[in-house]
Amino acid sequence: MTTLTSPSPTRSHTSPEEARRRRRIRVTLGILAVLCAVGIAAYLVYDVRGSWEYAMDLRGRQVGSLVVVGAAVGASSLVFQTIAGSRILTPSVMGFDALYLLVQTIIVFFFGGTAFMLMGVGERFVINTVVLAIFGMLLFRWLFGRNSRNLLVLVLVGIVIGSLFGSLTSLASRVLSPNDFLTLQDVMFASFNTVDANLLWVAGIVCLIGLAALVPLLRYLDVVDLGFDNAVALGAPYHRVVTATLAVVTVLVAVSTALVGPMLFLGLIVANLARQILPTHRHTELVLGSVLVGVLCTVGGQFVVGHLMDNGTTLSVVVNLVGGIYFILLLMRTVKL
Repeated sequence: MTTLTSPSPTRSHTSPEEARRRRRIRVTLGILAVLCAVGIAAYLVYDVRGSWEYAMDLRGRQVGSLVVVGAAVGASSLVFQTIAGSRILTPSVMGFDALYLLVQTIIVFFFGGTAFMLMGVGERFVINTVVLAIFGMLLFRWLFGRNSRNLLVLVLVGIVIGSLFGSLTSLASRVLSPNDFLTLQDVMFASFNTVDANLLWVAGIVCLIGLAALVPLLRYLDVVDLGFDNAVALGAPYHRVVTATLAVVTVLVAVSTALVGPMLFLGLIVANLARQILPTHRHTELVLGSVLVGVLCTVGGQFVVGHLMDNGTTLSVVVNLVGGIYFILLLMRTVKL
């Protein structure tokens, strides 16, 4: 049985400049951790009225879901970009969110809105997670087996798949009754207000397992980031690392999407912010930074939307607006026409 062998780079003396850079990175990670803690505390205690027990129970579940989604999307998006060799691609851009909406529409279309609402949240969670996980493994393995790091092909496939699923969703929703359509609209946008506590525990445990499974792969991703030829030349088991990483990415994205709904451009924003804040190619630091930035974005964003704007809009709408503009700018800068 073959096992992953760690690449063995030659040891070199750390220069003073490199030592200062690493200290800056550690300080930055510490600041991000403090900001996350402050944001979580502020979200829990800000403007509490009435029963503290009820407020802590409700806000605790909301914060838990925000942390799970931020951590899962942040880590999965960053390592996915490494595998894809591009900073403009994330699992959501490749069609995950469109498939989630299609699955909900198919359930309502065939069984009706009443059956959909009577279906337990656990059952819907399992269905969504299984379907998204199977789709992710089949799609990503096919794409990266044939067109690894071909940016134009990956972007084109993502656009086609998203458009196809979106068209099927639109077609099915048009023939629904008004009541069924209203039921479907409730799950079209990510919601952190009514998260089931049992599902939150399950999603949190799966997220922790996924992040733990990602840890031994991080040293190889430093080499994989150099490209197929360089990674193979340095002795890295490229295909096994890519397959294992995609499996973890699929599980993390499927669980976070099934828990609260689609957040199309959250991963794009978080992963690129982490790369800009942390000037390093070491994935141990990048993934940790991406997790912290993801938690900060979700908790801070929901604090502004929920507490300061009195739920005048939803976090997913704001993220999609900002992320859509950011995606276009990145695409224009990356692909020279």
